[in-house]
Amino acid sequence: MNPRLLDCEAKTRGSRDSLGWEFWVKFEEWLLSEGKHKPHVARYMANYARSFQDCFLGRDLSALLGFSAGKRRLVMASLSALAKFRGEYDDWRRLASQYNLKWAGKSKDDVFIERLNKIQNPEEIWQWIRDLKRLRPEFAVFVDFLAVTGLRLVEAVSAYNLVIKLAAERKLADYYVHDKAVLEHYKFKELFLRNTKKAFVSFVPQDLVYHVAESKQLNKFTIQTSTKRVLPLRFSDVREAHATFMTKYLKQQEIDFLHGRVTGSVFMQHYFNPALIVDLRTRVFQGISEIQEKVKV
Repeated sequence: MNPRLLDCEAKTRGSRDSLGWEFWVKFEEWLLSEGKHKPHVARYMANYARSFQDCFLGRDLSALLGFSAGKRRLVMASLSALAKFRGEYDDWRRLASQYNLKWAGKSKDDVFIERLNKIQNPEEIWQWIRDLKRLRPEFAVFVDFLAVTGLRLVEAVSAYNLVIKLAAERKLADYYVHDKAVLEHYKFKELFLRNTKKAFVSFVPQDLVYHVAESKQLNKFTIQTSTKRVLPLRFSDVREAHATFMTKYLKQQEIDFLHGRVTGSVFMQHYFNPALIVDLRTRVFQGISEIQEKVKV
């Protein structure tokens, strides 16, 4: 008789583990050794693979069909890595094809429609920032920093902490160019030049950088946890608002550059050079000044 296939269900913490604790320790180490994943990403992937291991081991991916596109993509990425680690990647590909599982998430149209429906009042994100500064004053300087740079949350935390660290070591000039009022992220590739998400430079007023330098370091988990207690999380909306507002002063290519998006166009790949745009800093700071007024408490 053929053995009964394992149920493809997410395991709760403390339930039976088919592969054992030592296996998962080695798997997470492998994810890190590949050099493609940050520690927190490797931890998430290991946890997803462990929770849904029986979907692959039992060769039954039916449960994934009922997941949202975002969750399905995360689980598939984790199980794909698990299959590679076990030397069974060909089996994984055949199985995913059998269940007609695709990597694609939401369509571009769906993402755009969702964005249109998400914000009804263009001023609401600035109000959210003001509310957060009042309710969590310990994050006020950080939120101002996030608002004027448009960085992703994890990038903003890294930049914020790096300013504090280098200032304490009297090495801030290695990162912040005072006469240009710019943070040069590209000098710290391990922090800011990741596979698909990058940050090259950010223009930041000197007085704000000095306020950051005098602050205490933060971590992403603390910021998110503390914020959720008083307001819904909207950090990604701050980045979106920054990009949209900056269209008042900047061209799309300039915004893409400041947001770390070097697109595949011939112009962006081979010709675009922000150093040749003599008034870029002036126009960026026109936008920053207005944003600072909008988020002032």
